[in-house]
Amino acid sequence: MNELTIRSYQEEVDAWIRTYGVRYFSELTNLAQLMEEVGEVARVMSRTFGEQSHKPSDTRKELADELADVLFVLVCIANQTGVDLTQAVRENLQKKSARDRERHRNNPKL
Repeated sequence: MNELTIRSYQEEVDAWIRTYGVRYFSELTNLAQLMEEVGEVARVMSRTFGEQSHKPSDTRKELADELADVLFVLVCIANQTGVDLTQAVRENLQKKSARDRERHRNNPKL
């Protein structure tokens, strides 16, 4: 199996949508789907690492799978709005590196 890059994942998601999904949901529907998936991550996190106890219906939930669901919907939104996530991530890291060069080192809370 070849290494999965951000760009290749965007391409694979697009091929999957066109093969199995017929078409992308609307941008607003995908935003709602993203919030739903993030909520599922929060549920797993609160029950695994927080004080919340597991319910019988939670036993099938795995963090890796829920994070992958978030990534899938995020990539769908990027694809349908024309965002190249590879470029966006590079630019975002450059922005953070310039902005936060000393910020965290000088944070007494860390």
